[in-house]
Amino acid sequence: MDKSQDTLFEMLYKAFQYTNGVPKEIWFDNMATVVDHHSSYPGHVKFNEKFLSFSKDAGFKAIACQPNRPQTKGVVESLARTTSRLAPYDGEFKTLKELDGIIDEICRDLNLEESQSTHKIPKKLWQKEKECLNPLNDDIDRYFNSVQTRKVSKDSMIMFRKNQYSVNPKYIGKTVEIKLSPTNKSIKIYYMGVEIRSHNLTDKHFNYNEDDYKAILKTDLFKARSEDELNKYMSENLKAYDSL
Repeated sequence: MDKSQDTLFEMLYKAFQYTNGVPKEIWFDNMATVVDHHSSYPGHVKFNEKFLSFSKDAGFKAIACQPNRPQTKGVVESLARTTSRLAPYDGEFKTLKELDGIIDEICRDLNLEESQSTHKIPKKLWQKEKECLNPLNDDIDRYFNSVQTRKVSKDSMIMFRKNQYSVNPKYIGKTVEIKLSPTNKSIKIYYMGVEIRSHNLTDKHFNYNEDDYKAILKTDLFKARSEDELNKYMSENLKAYDSL
């Protein structure tokens, strides 16, 4: 859901887990999360130091594509053509999970078709190629499982992966820490080392904890309302958010 370097590391790690190994070489386009553009010049590409450290610990050699050279860059960009197969599904999915299912189906079809470059069926070729992979170093997850910080908005929310999650309004304007669970399915939010809230990660844009939402309402126009009125209003509003 974003293009940060932490996300790049996490996605590479998940790819290595899926294939049960690490290739000896990986070709990269000259994106900012991989190449240090300020220190690079024509004919000499300098990799980002953190990325280079990740590649060494993961066990693969990073190779940068040469701009305007189809023999290298074209090989990487040709993979983007497969996304054209998504066009017929436009409007037929609403969640990332549904999109994942469609992509899995497309991948299954592609892996049974003869490749235009190798003239071989990928699934059959893979049986031989996977024997050449380096073993996966699970310790590289430290590169993306680091603590992240966020400033609590005036709406008493923090942003994580393009979705918002609530905390108690007393933390508005304060900087909190976010720790992702080992399963990547939930987050814990800390203030000065103390856990103040946990949330399951969802596809919803707004994610409110009921206690937080009630506290938010009490600081606004609803501070004079009774507990029953607050609970009724809160229930109706949270259902409306879930339907968005």
